[in-house]
Amino acid sequence: MISTDETACVYAALILQDDDIAITVKKLNTILKAAGVDVEPYWPTLFAKSLEGVDVKQLITNVGAGVAGAGGAPGAAAGAPAAGGDVPAAKEEPKKKRRKKKVRNLTRIWAFGK
Repeated sequence: MISTDETACVYAALILQDDDIAITVKKLNTILKAAGVDVEPYWPTLFAKSLEGVDVKQLITNVGAGVAGAGGAPGAAAGAPAAGGDVPAAKEEPKKKRRKKKVRNLTRIWAFGK
């Protein structure tokens, strides 16, 4: 089970990444202090070193993308563009906005308990 300290560091890292700020020990500690959360001192260091050089946005958007499907490649879905066709970017934009809104809402719940 995930600890409160670990959860706090995850949210702090997501806040930093959402604002395109480098995830460092100092920045993690600043957010945790502003939220009034006390964590064991090794957690921010662990997260900062673990996420050093990692594109967190790419990591989040590609969760499960590397998992191979069983039984071969799936067929084309009805209405899917033909090979070489592009899916309009307008369909992806609402997902990004919803994701950012969800992270902000989770941050409010975590920080303020509401």
